[in-house]
Amino acid sequence: MAADSAEQFCVAEERSGHCAVVDGNFLYVWGGYVSIEENEVYLPNDELWIYEMDSGLWTMHLMEGELPTSMSGSCGASINGKLYIFGGFDDKGYSNRLYYVNLRTKNGTYRWKKITNFKGQPPTPRDKLSCWVYKDRLIYFGGYGCRKHNELSDCFDVHDAFWEGQIFWGWHNDVHVFDTTTQTWSQPAIRGGDPPQPRAAHTCAVLGNKGYIFGGRVLQTRMNDLHCLNLDTWTWSGRINITGEKPKDRSWHTLTPIGDDRLFLFGGLSSDNVPLSDGWIHSITTNGWKQLTHLPKSRPRLWHTACLGKEGEVMVFGGSKDDLHFMDTGHCSDLLIFQTQPYSLLRLCLDCIGKNATLLKNQIPCLPSKLLQQVLKKITFWAAVNHRQEKKAETERQSQLNTT
Repeated sequence: MAADSAEQFCVAEERSGHCAVVDGNFLYVWGGYVSIEENEVYLPNDELWIYEMDSGLWTMHLMEGELPTSMSGSCGASINGKLYIFGGFDDKGYSNRLYYVNLRTKNGTYRWKKITNFKGQPPTPRDKLSCWVYKDRLIYFGGYGCRKHNELSDCFDVHDAFWEGQIFWGWHNDVHVFDTTTQTWSQPAIRGGDPPQPRAAHTCAVLGNKGYIFGGRVLQTRMNDLHCLNLDTWTWSGRINITGEKPKDRSWHTLTPIGDDRLFLFGGLSSDNVPLSDGWIHSITTNGWKQLTHLPKSRPRLWHTACLGKEGEVMVFGGSKDDLHFMDTGHCSDLLIFQTQPYSLLRLCLDCIGKNATLLKNQIPCLPSKLLQQVLKKITFWAAVNHRQEKKAETERQSQLNTT
């Protein structure tokens, strides 16, 4: 069920701790929470927000089936047109349930299915974990959660301030694999190397057959270490020694693969509890970080999502501009788009026509039909951008009037 066409320029609701994936020409957003009068409110579990990259339009679709509970901190990933959701936190505690929904539906119906007929042992309940997607497998690392006394092991740092009876809370550094073709959970035998310290609110990214991890938090410590796991041999790299400058310690940030050998790091919360707006690119070839100097300093984000678009752009959605521990009111709904490589000539031409549609209104109908369809979507895209900018400016004007 799509949103009313009268609300053509609506956007997905503000949120943090949500899931987002890209499949084809669309960005899909589910879950997370917002703050209403100092209460954490989980967003509806039956709403899927979809952003079409060509037109710049959002639509909301109601979902059916075996719905996950409304949660934050779940780990979302897509394989072969399916969105998988694992773990998370809700009013009843931590989850280790796994769900999926087919995004390439033919009838426009999005139906959740809870995976219950799996083989093997799933991870213990947790949230704020990360995932690598490799060879039709979901490979999960870390997270914060709970274990029973008989489940305690070296891969778990107990948070002493939160123990009750036989249940312990803490941070993980274990690796679990779910094979989507055989519906099987397994825990690979690590064959060498030093694993990263247990952590949560870190970030993962895949380049080739290597799964990279950066930063995260354990106890009161936030980190800026980079590790990688060979996903064929199950060998850890140990802490990767970086040449030159590097990003500061952080949690709740994102790491996105761009190209064959680069990783894009954005935002997070620093060790001194400052929301971050910096962006960095790590080159695997040179083993160095380079800070991007042209990013706006006024738009920090933490506990957001970041997905790679079809032309190498990184799309950051949602998150908070405040430190969630102390001022949980700054949840965002805008979409930040970072261009990490030159756009194609066709994209530049379409953007030019879309921005100048009024001047070219007599020429546009003469375009070939296939090109005309692309141009019309670009006209809609820039109309949506302008509408949102005007609406934001008006809101800021009203806010200034109210304060004076």
